[in-house]
Amino acid sequence: MPDRLSRARAAGVLAVLRAPSATSALDTAEAIIRGGVTGIEVTFSTPDAPAVIRELIARHGDAACIGAGTVTTPEQATDAADAGAEFLVSPGTLPDLTRTMVETGKVVMTGALTPSEVMSALALGVDVVKIFPASLGGPSYLGALRGPFPDAPLMPTGGVNPGNLAEWFAAGAVAVGAGGDLANSASIAASDWDDIEQRSRRFAAALASVRH
Repeated sequence: MPDRLSRARAAGVLAVLRAPSATSALDTAEAIIRGGVTGIEVTFSTPDAPAVIRELIARHGDAACIGAGTVTTPEQATDAADAGAEFLVSPGTLPDLTRTMVETGKVVMTGALTPSEVMSALALGVDVVKIFPASLGGPSYLGALRGPFPDAPLMPTGGVNPGNLAEWFAAGAVAVGAGGDLANSASIAASDWDDIEQRSRRFAAALASVRH
């Protein structure tokens, strides 16, 4: 049976991209990909998110893993899937929304924090449980969840940076979501693509170190 998560696992780091415009979103994504991080989660808090997803796929094809984040309505789930998103991420786990996400056939990642929420997400058939905000408990909390859920694919988001990347993977993360430490809002606002690229390089180097 093929591993549905092989592309997300290979990317390792999914950059959570929130930008004030479609143009700045594309510029940010390009800087991140140049830096070596190839997983891009275009959030629906970004204007014209489906168009951004479609354009990034057209530019990079299989060289990048492009998905949608902050999916909060069934319409967003279908719009993102129609745009070609490889994965769909929601900050929480609402039954009706999650079912629609699963029905798209895309890789589905929904948010949870407590053990009960993890169980609810797994029962609805998600591929990955996004532990969010992971900063509240840190890698030790992710490790604690591994006790009752040893086989559940868990992806921490929030509080992930190059300095603690190894700890998250040691605690059992299948991949990590990286927001402000990678797609930094101030740098995006200032169109400082060099800074974004350097941030990506630091994440890519930390990931390479983990894997070797």
